[in-house]
Amino acid sequence: MELNKNLLIIGRLDKADFLELDLMDIDVKIDTGAFTSAIHCHNIREVNLSRNSLIRFNLLDPTHPQYNERELIHSNYYKKTIKSSTGHIEDRYIIKTNVVLFERIFPIELSLTDRTEMKYPILIGRRLLQNNFLVDVSATHLSYQQKKKNYQLE
Repeated sequence: MELNKNLLIIGRLDKADFLELDLMDIDVKIDTGAFTSAIHCHNIREVNLSRNSLIRFNLLDPTHPQYNERELIHSNYYKKTIKSSTGHIEDRYIIKTNVVLFERIFPIELSLTDRTEMKYPILIGRRLLQNNFLVDVSATHLSYQQKKKNYQLE
């Protein structure tokens, strides 16, 4: 197997920016066991207005430092059946947005789910990692360190 030299090396944990969701330097866990990425949110509901369907939700929860009570409305979504790491199967809404890692913008699909019991509010799965990143499980915050270093140089 030949290694793709263009892959970015990412650690098992990092911080990312989700500009469209107004989340900056948010903790993410890299999970090669998960196919779909996930984001912690609550109050998830689909709303039908005229001919348009929208998904409404609140990101994070009141215990998170970046929680702001703002309700988000997203029109670019679909529904998918997902099996969690514990074997629980549920239908989840998936939104399409972008994530900034290593100062590059990547399209990402995030399943909306309650991650209250999880340590990290966002899980990055294989769908984003594949063809973009090589995971070094001994490293952490490589993207965030690069971002901080580049801001210090300016």
